[in-house]
Amino acid sequence: MPARQPSKPRARRPRSQARPYHHGDLRRVLIDAALQLAAEGAEVSVREAARRAAVSPGAPFRHFPNRDALMAAAAEEAQRRFRAEIEAALSEAPATNPLARFRAFGLAYLRWAMRNPAHFEIISTGRYFVHGSSAELTRDNAELIALTEGILAEAAGQGLLRSADLKRIQIAGRALVYGFARMNLDGHLPRWGVEAGEIERMAEGVLDLFIAGIAKP
Repeated sequence: MPARQPSKPRARRPRSQARPYHHGDLRRVLIDAALQLAAEGAEVSVREAARRAAVSPGAPFRHFPNRDALMAAAAEEAQRRFRAEIEAALSEAPATNPLARFRAFGLAYLRWAMRNPAHFEIISTGRYFVHGSSAELTRDNAELIALTEGILAEAAGQGLLRSADLKRIQIAGRALVYGFARMNLDGHLPRWGVEAGEIERMAEGVLDLFIAGIAKP
């Protein structure tokens, strides 16, 4: 009887490699999903953002423990986009003309709010989360206020304003652009005879009327 051949050792199967995660930046994808949900008027939740991102329901919680954290990050992103719009507009305005810079600031604010109503809603109201919970958002808002004050202080220094009360002018300007943006967002402008195709031109005209009112003749 032939000798039994020793059995060959079984080749070990290579350990399965972890499948690469298909999102390069899950945090960014979740923020974009939250912004898109808000833009659609849908309920924003961490789980729904995960579904939009095509990941497991538990995956987002490594980045956002709850809805408030997700909405704070979404607001910070919306604010960054808003700030970029402001800075781009100011870069094209005459550096030595503060009222032209103030106009560029206000018009960029209005245009951004009108073209991104859901993002404007997120950063300007407490509907989605408590704004004070985001240090970044608080700091950025303070910087924009300081920027506005600086532009108006420069205008006052050049003797361009009717009044030296910069705080009152600043608040009036804020009320103007915020109020117009809210009127548009809440659908009030058609009741005032402003059709959709006229809104941006009307915003520009209202802003020019305000600047004419605060400027010395």
